[in-house]
Amino acid sequence: MTTALILFAHGARDPEWANPMRRVQAAVRQRVAEMPVELAFLEFMTPTLADCATALIADGATKIVVMPMFIARGGHLKRDVPELLAALQAAHPGVELTLGEVIGEQEIVVQAMAEASLQSLGL
Repeated sequence: MTTALILFAHGARDPEWANPMRRVQAAVRQRVAEMPVELAFLEFMTPTLADCATALIADGATKIVVMPMFIARGGHLKRDVPELLAALQAAHPGVELTLGEVIGEQEIVVQAMAEASLQSLGL
């Protein structure tokens, strides 16, 4: 089984918006160089989740973990993303597609944001 990771972000009209996501991608790739790690976007930027997943599957991925790079679980993650994943699963029944836990809701990220906030106060 070939596993791939998609860092899935909202996207923005300003291309520089994605720079932090690219830094995360580079950091993950550095730690797991043998695994494909790609970026995909919900809107405004490319590739889309479907295009990214389809390319990974064409390259041999049989398991794809989609990591939502969102601060919290809002409407996109409650409605839109499950629909996108269901469509992908229907198109690729032999591939295991998994949605990871929202990045911003993970305790390590919550604590990092708290620490960064306190540092901005000089604490």
